[in-house]
Amino acid sequence: MKVLVVGGGGREHALVWKISQSPLVETIYCAPGNPGIAELAECVHINADEIDALCDFAQAEQIDLTVVGPEVPLTMGIVDTFQAAGLDAFGPNRAAAQIEGSKGFSKDLMARHGIPTADYQSFTDHAQAVAYIKQQGAPIVVKADGLAAGKGVIVAMTEEQAITAVDDIMLDNVFGEAGASVVIEEFMDGEEASFFAFTDGKNILPLASSQDHKRVNDNDEGPNTGGMGAYSPAPVVTAELHDQIVETIVKPTVDGMAADGCPYAGILYVGLMIKNGQPRVVEYNARFGDPEAQPLLMRMKSDIVPVLQACARGELSQDTIDWHEKAAVCVVMASGGYPASFEKGLPISGLEQAADIDELMVFHAGTAAQDGAVVNNGGRVLGVTGLGTTVKDAIDKAYQGVSLIDWQDVHYRKDIGARALNR
Repeated sequence: MKVLVVGGGGREHALVWKISQSPLVETIYCAPGNPGIAELAECVHINADEIDALCDFAQAEQIDLTVVGPEVPLTMGIVDTFQAAGLDAFGPNRAAAQIEGSKGFSKDLMARHGIPTADYQSFTDHAQAVAYIKQQGAPIVVKADGLAAGKGVIVAMTEEQAITAVDDIMLDNVFGEAGASVVIEEFMDGEEASFFAFTDGKNILPLASSQDHKRVNDNDEGPNTGGMGAYSPAPVVTAELHDQIVETIVKPTVDGMAADGCPYAGILYVGLMIKNGQPRVVEYNARFGDPEAQPLLMRMKSDIVPVLQACARGELSQDTIDWHEKAAVCVVMASGGYPASFEKGLPISGLEQAADIDELMVFHAGTAAQDGAVVNNGGRVLGVTGLGTTVKDAIDKAYQGVSLIDWQDVHYRKDIGARALNR
């Protein structure tokens, strides 16, 4: 069969890498792809948000399955367009993708269906938002309602910080249209975890647990990013807690979406805060997390393609996935200055040496080919992902790879996986 993967980041490189192992697949295309993906798939010069062009390509090439990586085309309705053309596409349709596209939509969904989360209020009026912050006090969390590439959440430890965040979002439009509305919610403390489940809108197939590292600097300091590293499994998610998450959060979410008239099919990402063994939802995403996809797909033993196809067709009957016993750790290597401004076009060295290490994959996220060299072309540039018998072994393997790779002003955290070791 022929598969098209939409996107060009680390998540898409990991998906292409995993799909390429399936005996069912003859040809993989990726649009737009990146230099790492180009080693496994034919890259097509169509951007992820050029939906009509992607659909035309899929029809012309008789693509059997399209797998949509990023959130933007999902919220634009790429799956609706492909389905209308009679094409199988993995991911939620436009209505269902609101679960990520609008924080207010997802919070209202949780309130309606009794899904545990932080108390909240949504605002389109700046003065009312500020008044609510003064009434509630700090710490408090301010979120731009729409998509902001993982950077639209401000955890404010003082009222002043919270009000400044509302000013930035609603008055200065730092996130553009995403900030026309804000969600202000109760601060939750505890330990975060990421939980993923495949679904066809009715049936659920949970994945292994994982944990992301959102803050840019060691010890969870600095601003939020799209993710600076991840590992799987996450010891905080015990077998008992895994079942509790499925029963109290994942199933009510899938059932609630169906009851509300927008059934959700694809991969459901649930960001969790866990305190005293009780999980609450921080946020939903309508696609694989990045960088969580990298360690999860490294650990996945089962063929992913039948699962993706079954979700796209509403025929998910499989109830388990086989996993490697080994742990996996992904360390994100980022451009200096990220998540603020950074320089692009800097040559990257050491990729060939890292590629020679067993049980290590360097997933390209923000790279480009330029004058025969691979250069940085985004904030998060590489996801260096290692397998190991233990989390400690996987951490050592990932950082062994990181130590060989370099470019000007490269930045990465040195404590990825430390929480797992502390357990």
